[in-house]
Amino acid sequence: MQSPRGTHDILPSQIAAWHKLETAFEEISSLFGYQEIRTPMFEQTEVFVRAIGEHTDVVGKEMYTFPDKGGDSMTLRPEMTASVIRAVIQHNLIAINPLQRLWYAGELFRYERPQAGRYRQFHQYGVECIGAMTPEADVEVILLAVALLKRIGIKDYTIEINTLASNAVRQKYREELVKFLRENQEKLSPDSQARLEKNPLRVLDSKNPNDKLVIIDAPTILDYLDEECDEHFTTVKALLTAENIEFTIQPRLVRGLDYYSHTVFEFVSSALGAQSSLLGGGRYNDMFVEFGAKPTGAVGFSMGIERLIMIMEKSQPDLYQAPKPKVMIVTLDRDSLHYSQSIAQTLRQAGISTVSDLQRRSLKAQMREADRLGTSIAVIIGENERQFGKAVVKNMQSGEQVECEASEVVMAVSAWM
Repeated sequence: MQSPRGTHDILPSQIAAWHKLETAFEEISSLFGYQEIRTPMFEQTEVFVRAIGEHTDVVGKEMYTFPDKGGDSMTLRPEMTASVIRAVIQHNLIAINPLQRLWYAGELFRYERPQAGRYRQFHQYGVECIGAMTPEADVEVILLAVALLKRIGIKDYTIEINTLASNAVRQKYREELVKFLRENQEKLSPDSQARLEKNPLRVLDSKNPNDKLVIIDAPTILDYLDEECDEHFTTVKALLTAENIEFTIQPRLVRGLDYYSHTVFEFVSSALGAQSSLLGGGRYNDMFVEFGAKPTGAVGFSMGIERLIMIMEKSQPDLYQAPKPKVMIVTLDRDSLHYSQSIAQTLRQAGISTVSDLQRRSLKAQMREADRLGTSIAVIIGENERQFGKAVVKNMQSGEQVECEASEVVMAVSAWM
């Protein structure tokens, strides 16, 4: 039996990297005042259709959708923003606090071709700042992303930003873009030709080489901004510059989901070879309307955890180094097993990580195990120690050892830690 295609097991030898990232997520999120939210792994299908867009690849091609036993259509979550907004509305969180700073980390599911750092079951970390229409909120989430990457030691990336403006501006631009694309329709790939009618902005995101040649001459939304949209985007750029955050304007950056408006951004990295997206996000004020609520300012980003780990592997040799137990209990005879277990529990209750032999191996085999685990101290228990309520504590680095009372074993071990 094998794991399903597009999934992967996270083994004990790999889990230390995940723990390091999870610690960083919590630290940086808290530093910026963000609180964790956890939502179900599946939702009513309509949650994603409404929020993401019926004509996106995610909804049209990639969702794991199934009828439950009651006949309702359910979908394994392909992204988290829609689930978070559904939760915010359902529980009326804005009434409790008009500005919600939220973060999440969890599993997502998309049926797509597995490739480097991309799976059908994958993991993401992300943040959502909900309740603010201001460009300062856009910049805050970008600064949080920068702080997180610094915290986990990733430096090889660039930041690209763009604006998708308001609905009114975007509609006007859409008409001009469609006009241009129709004039060049025969040069476009079949996928882009299909998108031309349903979701023309996605053509700008095409990775097809021929499409890219056509797109070079396409009009950009920056030429159609009204005063309000231009002011918002100008302020974002000014605030980033004031914080010494380098970025480039990418006028054809649209992201892959329909719900974005105004600021969008991507952090791209060449650390995996070909340039690829490390994280991405933007503003999505109108998503609340899709759920029947009033327009509410919202901006956020998400990043793939598997992709982060692949990048970190290249520069952090200790990435997978898990914490080592401090003490190995070495038992010399069967009659001392219960006594050894009691000593082990005393050490654990004192907060000292301790392991013991569970296979009743020889002294030599137990000492080899202590070396393999990297324990710095061995506590040796034999018949003499058991009978007189003592223990032998050995420093595995220096070879020095001392005998002590069982009641003093924590003190003896601590002296060498």
